[in-house]
Amino acid sequence: MLTTLNTAYTDTRAADLAWALGREPLPALAVLDLDLSGARLQLRLLGASHQVLLEEEQGTCSETVACIPGSSTPLPLGVSKRLGRWEYEFAARVETLSHGSFAGRAQELLALVADHPNGLAGTFPGSPHAFTAMLAQRDEGRVRWRTWHAYPQEGRLVVTRTCVGVRMPAAL
Repeated sequence: MLTTLNTAYTDTRAADLAWALGREPLPALAVLDLDLSGARLQLRLLGASHQVLLEEEQGTCSETVACIPGSSTPLPLGVSKRLGRWEYEFAARVETLSHGSFAGRAQELLALVADHPNGLAGTFPGSPHAFTAMLAQRDEGRVRWRTWHAYPQEGRLVVTRTCVGVRMPAAL
């Protein structure tokens, strides 16, 4: 699903993004509710990037990647945590692209996510290449999502990847 977000473009630099687990739902500009084989997943586009809410019989998880005023947790390159019975893995990277490469990559990603049944993308007013996009799936008992946060004025694309699943017992 592709939508135009009716808001000002608030996170103006890739370096302004912060990461948080366990936050309450924040006001969303667009929402996609998914049922992925018993896992209820809500993809949420915020005025300041994204939030994912996961609910399954093993528990709940809330991930926020956004410009969070007063946040002391910058966007990490990687996180691996135990959340009750779950393993949570998060990875982020920043791609720096030329103007021409950025436009092409933006179009490619928006096309991929817009037509995907588990995808949500929102473009911000002012630039066709200012967007946040999210894509979710479930495989092998794990729920996975990827996100892309575009900063055309910097030529930067922040890419995140998250995987949440039940911890496997240690092999003997």
